[in-house]
Amino acid sequence: MSLFRTKNLDDMIAGANKPGGLAKVLGPFDLILMGIGAIVGTGIFVLTGTGAVTAGPALTLSFVVAAIACGFAALCYAEFASSVPVAGSIYTYTYATLGELAAWMIGWDLLLEYGLASAAVSVGWSGYLQSLLASYGYQLPVALTAAPGAVPGVATIVNLPALAIMLVLTAMLGWGVRESARMNNIMVAIKVGVVLLFIFVGAPHVKPDNWQPFMPYGYNGMLSAAALVFFAFIGFDAVTSAAEEVKRPERDLPIGIIGSLAVCTILYVIVAGIMTGIVPYKEFLGVDHPVTLALQYAGENWMARVVDAGAILGMTTVILVMAYGQTRIIYAMSRDGLLPKKLSTVHPKYQTPFFATWMVGLFFGVVAAFVPLNILTELINIGTLAAFSLVSIAVIIMRKKRPDLKRTFRVPFVPLIPALAVIFCVMLMTYLSWHTWVAFAIWIVLGLIVYFTYSRKRSLLN
Repeated sequence: MSLFRTKNLDDMIAGANKPGGLAKVLGPFDLILMGIGAIVGTGIFVLTGTGAVTAGPALTLSFVVAAIACGFAALCYAEFASSVPVAGSIYTYTYATLGELAAWMIGWDLLLEYGLASAAVSVGWSGYLQSLLASYGYQLPVALTAAPGAVPGVATIVNLPALAIMLVLTAMLGWGVRESARMNNIMVAIKVGVVLLFIFVGAPHVKPDNWQPFMPYGYNGMLSAAALVFFAFIGFDAVTSAAEEVKRPERDLPIGIIGSLAVCTILYVIVAGIMTGIVPYKEFLGVDHPVTLALQYAGENWMARVVDAGAILGMTTVILVMAYGQTRIIYAMSRDGLLPKKLSTVHPKYQTPFFATWMVGLFFGVVAAFVPLNILTELINIGTLAAFSLVSIAVIIMRKKRPDLKRTFRVPFVPLIPALAVIFCVMLMTYLSWHTWVAFAIWIVLGLIVYFTYSRKRSLLN
């Protein structure tokens, strides 16, 4: 029965408010921009092209389906985050409802998801930076432009820009969450401006004939693309990792979660519609800069450098928020005794988990520098879909176990909405490739080994 022992919610909330913990400095506007910062990046600047090849013009529907799945899960996140404002996101919520083993496994899952997401996006960041530098006539030494084996037939050694951006953002996160939030807000404002500029410039060049046939590969193509572009929405859940650093979590967290997801869904659908309206969808095959391609088709070449700069800023904020979310999950797991205690120490001056922040930055910076992008992206989607399913189940369980818990935000129509979240997430998981499932299973087995050989004995609940 020790595998199913749960943490006391009241003790968790009281512990999060003890003196000497994380600084409470974030408001609703910070949280919305944090969510947008995590979401708008690789999804809109890279994956839209791959999705268009898979679904055709129906890519707009793919984004809607993925957003619905995320929306149901977002409502569940919002209820938990406002009721249990404790660092750790879904890991913390699972610990209070499904028990220690389930909490450990979802925390283990999130460590991989956030870490690989930050590393993968830093590799994309490196590619856009090199593209921008090349447009001005600058070229890095080939050996320093990519991980070994990333470019067939090219002798590359290390992706130096990817490592550099990871270390810079790690230093920023270690310095303080208030300073990191301010920088994130500035970069988010700029990149959203770039997306809006693309919409304004590209809309007059749309040719409705390019939207025919609208669904060339049927519903399977549309849903396959939805499973793919689901990656584009990953990030709103990272907002819940900031729970202990929010001034009024019971009000601000639901606003941040739902607000950021709504804004990004609207932007994605409009951009996808304009892109497939300008460029015949088959032309996106093998293109990793689809927004730039659409502008070239439209004859708006002056915008290419602007888009490159916007993509760089967009990916910077994604890396920043993903790394932030991961350090807070590590902080929570360490505080519970499931990871070494050193990882939950708070810097006396900066009031951040300084050691954990640098450990994450250095490790995944090295991963970004030496592991090709296609390998990094294997597990991100399936891990996130699994996490979303668990938090939805946990809402139903918590309604039964703690009906007295103060809930400033409540998911409507329970258990229908959480059940729909699980159904949509599992449906999208079935459209992922078999090798993704195998790799995910291997990571889960490793997590079980670590839990039974280390974490179970050292848990504070033991």
